[in-house]
Amino acid sequence: MHTHIVSLFLPYTINFNNLPASRRQSPSPRRGVATLRTPAEREHVFLQGEPNVTSYFPHPHDPRSMGWSDPHVPEFGSNLFFNQPRSRAAPAPPDTILRYAQPPIEDRLPDDRPPQKPAHRRSIKSPRAASSERDWDSDWTVEPAVEGNGGLTNAVRAAINSGAMGDIFWVGTLGFPTDALDDVKKDEIHEKLESEYDALPVYVSDSDFDGHYVHYCKTILWPVFHYQIPDHPKSKAYEDHSWVYYVHLNQAFADKVVKNYKRGDIIWIHDYHLLLVPEMIRKKLPDAQIGFFMHAAFPSSEVFRCLSVRKELLLGMLGANLVAFQTREYAHHFLQTCSRLLIVEATSEGVQLDDHFVNVAWLAIGVDPRGLGIARKDDQVKAWIKVIEDRYKDKKIILGRDKLDNVRGVRQKLLAFELFLNKYPEWREKVVMIQVATSTTENSELAATVSDIVTRIDSMHSTLAHQPLVFLRQDIPFAQYLALLSASDALMITSLREGMNLTVHEFVYCQDGELSPKKHGPVILSEFTGSASVFGGHELSVNPWDYQKCAEAIKVALEMDPGEKLRRFTKMREVVMHHTGEYWCTGLVKSLAKVHEEHYQRDTMSIPRLSITQTTEKYKNSSQRLFILDYEGTLAPYGNPTSIILTSPQRVIDALSDLTADSRNRVYVMSGRTPEELERLFVRLPGVGIIAENGCFVRPVGSDEWLQFADQERMESWKPGVRQILQYYVDRIEGSAIEERHCSMVFRYDSVEDPEAAARHAGDAANHINDACEAQRVHAVPVNRAVIIEPTDWSKASAASHIFENICRGNGNGNGNGILTRSASNAGSAHGSEDQAAGPPSLTTLSEGPGTPRNTTATGTPIVDMSALAQPLAEAAVETTPSSSLPSQTSPLSQMASPPSQAMSPQSQATTMSSLPSQALSSSALGPAANTFASEGQSAAAAAAQTGAQPPAHPDMQPLAAVLESSPTSPAQVPQSPALSGAMSPAATASTSASASRPGLHRTGGASAAGGSGPDFLFVAGDDREDEVIFRWANKLGAKGEVPNVTTVCVGKRRNTEAMATLTQGTTGLLSVLQRLARASQVY
Repeated sequence: MHTHIVSLFLPYTINFNNLPASRRQSPSPRRGVATLRTPAEREHVFLQGEPNVTSYFPHPHDPRSMGWSDPHVPEFGSNLFFNQPRSRAAPAPPDTILRYAQPPIEDRLPDDRPPQKPAHRRSIKSPRAASSERDWDSDWTVEPAVEGNGGLTNAVRAAINSGAMGDIFWVGTLGFPTDALDDVKKDEIHEKLESEYDALPVYVSDSDFDGHYVHYCKTILWPVFHYQIPDHPKSKAYEDHSWVYYVHLNQAFADKVVKNYKRGDIIWIHDYHLLLVPEMIRKKLPDAQIGFFMHAAFPSSEVFRCLSVRKELLLGMLGANLVAFQTREYAHHFLQTCSRLLIVEATSEGVQLDDHFVNVAWLAIGVDPRGLGIARKDDQVKAWIKVIEDRYKDKKIILGRDKLDNVRGVRQKLLAFELFLNKYPEWREKVVMIQVATSTTENSELAATVSDIVTRIDSMHSTLAHQPLVFLRQDIPFAQYLALLSASDALMITSLREGMNLTVHEFVYCQDGELSPKKHGPVILSEFTGSASVFGGHELSVNPWDYQKCAEAIKVALEMDPGEKLRRFTKMREVVMHHTGEYWCTGLVKSLAKVHEEHYQRDTMSIPRLSITQTTEKYKNSSQRLFILDYEGTLAPYGNPTSIILTSPQRVIDALSDLTADSRNRVYVMSGRTPEELERLFVRLPGVGIIAENGCFVRPVGSDEWLQFADQERMESWKPGVRQILQYYVDRIEGSAIEERHCSMVFRYDSVEDPEAAARHAGDAANHINDACEAQRVHAVPVNRAVIIEPTDWSKASAASHIFENICRGNGNGNGNGILTRSASNAGSAHGSEDQAAGPPSLTTLSEGPGTPRNTTATGTPIVDMSALAQPLAEAAVETTPSSSLPSQTSPLSQMASPPSQAMSPQSQATTMSSLPSQALSSSALGPAANTFASEGQSAAAAAAQTGAQPPAHPDMQPLAAVLESSPTSPAQVPQSPALSGAMSPAATASTSASASRPGLHRTGGASAAGGSGPDFLFVAGDDREDEVIFRWANKLGAKGEVPNVTTVCVGKRRNTEAMATLTQGTTGLLSVLQRLARASQVY
């Protein structure tokens, strides 16, 4: 089994040797590599020198050695270090839209003038570059690549060296144009790389690569992913010609992987260059184990939607089993974007598509401390540390190393430093900023602006003896880089948006004081980098656009006392040493294997059909049976309540009646409809129990009372705000409507004239509601032509758990008097146990005596408020909800991680909600609970800490981790509610206390922990997404042995499910099974 590491560039490239002198490339001196000279040789320390492989790479001519984590190299095809062919790509369209519609120059020239070829930097070919292909038929060697993702390469090699990863294949391009190579030479290179370096080179035409990388990736994708929307006339973002090349290159990568794939192989695809590859591979390899990791930032949905091919890119990524990001913020943006643009259900665990589920997670990449430690021991590093210390003796050094583009914030950094020198003149002679800024020809305007700032700082603050700013417009050798990391007093990173800045990690590692007296230097870090979410506030976080705060942060860093430095350094170093590249790599592989196995188990192709014979045999041998059956789509077709009553076949009534005729059977029907609607549907079946509004209400078997688990007062607190948001969209979608229920709301648009436009608005509505109501434990779920807004604490599984536990306690009807309390703590949902909850307008308040407040439905059926003890039921069922398929993180990083609302930048939050009127999102519109739930959640966590119970699970996603370990905590006992204890018999109260004192309530063979007899046959049938949670709950009971015979059935033709069996005949097939079981009961 091999792991395919698929990235745009291989970690290897080719150098063609023995070429004539006239064929060798002579790079421009401006692009050279800086070389350090001793003060005795030169007045200035940093001078530009001739580029060479020996100075730039840590281990020159060793392709397998550690390299730069963040290589800053010139543009593709510049041939800076090696002898390689130049690009033969055809000219691209003009740079400006104003010239795009003009005819070619040849058509506009007079007949007596010779045609002139339009100038374009990509179309210029020297005679040597256009010479015959045999010019490149020379000896060649494999060298470390200049292009590529150095952090990925170092992480994979660290995992291999530690034994955490086995056999791999690198898949990528060679990093230079290959049209000049003939097929024989390409095959020769391919054979050597595959056999000796475990690499599979992908050959694409120069035109495809140029259009893909230079035009689409760098001109469109990269700016948009970093919130730099190219909308000026000089931009080529308006033109979609490069999209074709992007598709071509992605298809070439997919074909290469498919060709070399063997069953059981793992496929890991990396970064924004290859967004379409997962789906392309999935079409050819449906069962493959595919993961995708986005190294760059992922923007909010407001920005991503600007891309014309937004859906194609999202669907391409969703071809993977697992999509992972650097931070929780980026993962949240992705989920939000999928929900909004694709109109799909996005949960904290991932995205539910029509035919499969895609897990989404986040795990920050790290560096290789072991490799850095070896590289630091080099004599050159120690020599350069000595040079720097002598040259800048008694000076404070602020280090920066960035690429000079519109994303890295070099201009903002220099302006902040200039303000610092102006504001604090006492530091002018004591500090020096060394800024390494690798430039490219793409940023001439930015380079000119930065040059003006540098000149101004130099003219205003430099003296004959001191220069406060050393600006290097080129990169430096690796040994000098490590020396600067070790000998600097602070690091300053002001990126405007960045996925993960590994320079910070390397700086923290080198600040241990082992090679230099300077140690524990603070980090000034932009809050918009992924690294800011990793270090938990122990860096000096700044907003790059706030120059005043940046200048103050510089002063704080320079004047920080040693104790504070040590405290911050210790915490940051713990993160660097724990979240290494090896940890990241192995964690991704293990988590991908886990989610792939889960997806395989859910695939109906691997789930057997229901065996009626075996089910009947289990039914006959059981003494207590519990049936929980979904109604719409399972027992009867979808429709409105009136039509269901009129068209429900007699066969449904007969099947349920036959089952309830056996006293050993308890039958419950579950639905998302209101209690009033279901009462009308089942008025002829008084012996059938009902679960209404997806678990918020239960009417036990043989009872005329409804048990309400959700606190109605809390439900009413969020409805006004949600109603106002939905009304905003109803006014804009003709034919849409709002359906309001007791504990949920439904936004329907099944009768609109423009379904596509309505679906876009529905996605926006779900997105805004999820953001506005997250603290109130409410979420919006897009379904077929509707959006359901419902509480997250209650489900069909929580209702089923209540029913099951009461049956096990000996209360055969499963009514509310036998409710079993479980240990849990959630102050936010356990209030008002003695006070009457405010009901909806359709409910009237009755009273049967002191301490027994009741409500009734519209038909007069009593509703008992169970919200006082409803939270324990939800906690009991929480184990059955899809916990993150990626294990929880128990490292110091998880303790330092901030909630999503804090991790997201203010700009991102403001952008997300910008399309709604402000009054629709005000806290007053959402009710008083919007301001109180956060404090209640904190109180719950504090109470849990005092009692020893686990705090409630956070609704947001959990971080992806490499280890599948957890620390089980014994749950604490929840005090009995006075309101409920008054309604319970002494025996029941004693039994409840005894049961609650035993964590987990494990039982075998259907025997109750309190001595009662529980069901020994459990049959659950459903067809919709709400039924998956009850499938999971029932399967868990069977796995633990609490119920000997468990059968979960998915009715219909869904592609993925967690049910044990499928029944493709639909409602007809299920009714046949139920009738056959009823007949078996009569015979038996």
